[in-house]
Amino acid sequence: MKNNLLKKHAKSFYWASFFLSSNTLSKCSSLYNFCRTLDDIVDDNNNLSVKREIFLKFKKDFENKNLNNQIIKDMWSVIDSEGISYQIVIDLFDGIETDLEEKVVINSKKDLLVYSYRVAGTVGLMMSKILKVKNKEALKGAIDLGIAMQLTNIARDVCEDKARNRQYVSHNFSEIRGIINDSQIFYENSFNSISNIPIRSRFSVIVARRIYRKIGDHILKQKNIDNYNKAGKIYVPAFEKVIQTFLSIFDFVKLLFIKNFNYDNQANHNILEQEINLNERI
Repeated sequence: MKNNLLKKHAKSFYWASFFLSSNTLSKCSSLYNFCRTLDDIVDDNNNLSVKREIFLKFKKDFENKNLNNQIIKDMWSVIDSEGISYQIVIDLFDGIETDLEEKVVINSKKDLLVYSYRVAGTVGLMMSKILKVKNKEALKGAIDLGIAMQLTNIARDVCEDKARNRQYVSHNFSEIRGIINDSQIFYENSFNSISNIPIRSRFSVIVARRIYRKIGDHILKQKNIDNYNKAGKIYVPAFEKVIQTFLSIFDFVKLLFIKNFNYDNQANHNILEQEINLNERI
């Protein structure tokens, strides 16, 4: 089935996907499979030149609409049916290509936000298109949720990334805590935008947001770099997913009372706008 990769690799998202209609889940799975394929190319154990070759072939096949590749065929089907900007997908390719270097080091907030937008904010934006979000301010909130989740990933995967010669944040607990704190701003500013998602799909996003945000809490519980290093990959356990799913009901009710949505994270988007024309993508 198309959602097998989602089930295998994205446990938090797979949990939340139970609240989507089968048609919407199918499109989300097509998007996930596409993104996962790109991730697997750069994270494979092949040498760098081989990975670059595979990446460039996949990108060329996408650009040329090689429909013999089922993953590309499914992705183009989503792009065409949901009116997703081609430039958003190219932004995703640009972000993934950032990791195809012998050594990756990000030294500024701007570079970190641009990278996070490219590899994850784009996915949030495309997901919102699939979920039929029309409000442009709400689509900015979707970008924020993608960035928030990517910052969570970065904070969780410091050891794993270090082994791959990638440094998005310094390997000390103060810096990791700082990334988690930064992610909270994006999680908070994404919340009200969820009120613009049609009710049928809204609860799934609320659940995914709550569970993924909880990963950050589990990272902070490590308290120091020694505990963090020993913890391995940090996940939200199943019983806590149940709790967060229950608490999501209160979020769902709260969002029903939001009538006028005003976007409130422009300062960070101004940093992104130095390199990315977000209005063009939205």
